[in-house]
Amino acid sequence: MLKSRKVSGRGETTGGAAHYAFGALEDDIIIKHRLLTRTTTTRGEPPLKKLQKKFTSFALETEKDSDNYADCERLAKAFLQELRTFELPLVKTKAVIDANVREKENFNELNDEINRKIVEAQDDIEDLKKQLEESKVERKHKEECETIRKLIAAQPPRSETQKLINELEKEIAALEAENTASSRTLELRKKQFALLLHVCNSTSSEDYPLI
Repeated sequence: MLKSRKVSGRGETTGGAAHYAFGALEDDIIIKHRLLTRTTTTRGEPPLKKLQKKFTSFALETEKDSDNYADCERLAKAFLQELRTFELPLVKTKAVIDANVREKENFNELNDEINRKIVEAQDDIEDLKKQLEESKVERKHKEECETIRKLIAAQPPRSETQKLINELEKEIAALEAENTASSRTLELRKKQFALLLHVCNSTSSEDYPLI
């Protein structure tokens, strides 16, 4: 039997429809032609033509009115023998067809399995893309945390900072005490100056009485 040839082209996908060189009708015509022209004997005469001749000879013999039972039996045996000879390649052809059908079924199962794995692979790719995006976000957070950690590490220790704060507080307290003392001294100087002015005014009144 002539097997259909699959015509593959660029860009053909596994899950797409198969393309064959011959359609079903063309396959039937080719098979019929091969059955009509195929030779199974060394004489080279097509088996279907030989079978037709045997049957025609038997049919014509049976239509005769003469006592020809022996000839009819002989021609019938010859026809049956030729029929068995013709049937043998048909059996072989059927075996090939059955094998091709089983092969096609196996191919379809394999094709379905491949398509299923393709879908699974696509789903895995999508999951990996999501994981990649999540990893990028996580990495960005880690980098930000590392930057903050370096900034913190660059700062002086807490003990030194607290010591500096204590020293600043002492300086502030000393400045506040000095400011208070200065304020008191200034207030005292204001009082002394006012008293001095009062004394001066009193002395001037006694030296120069009013006339």
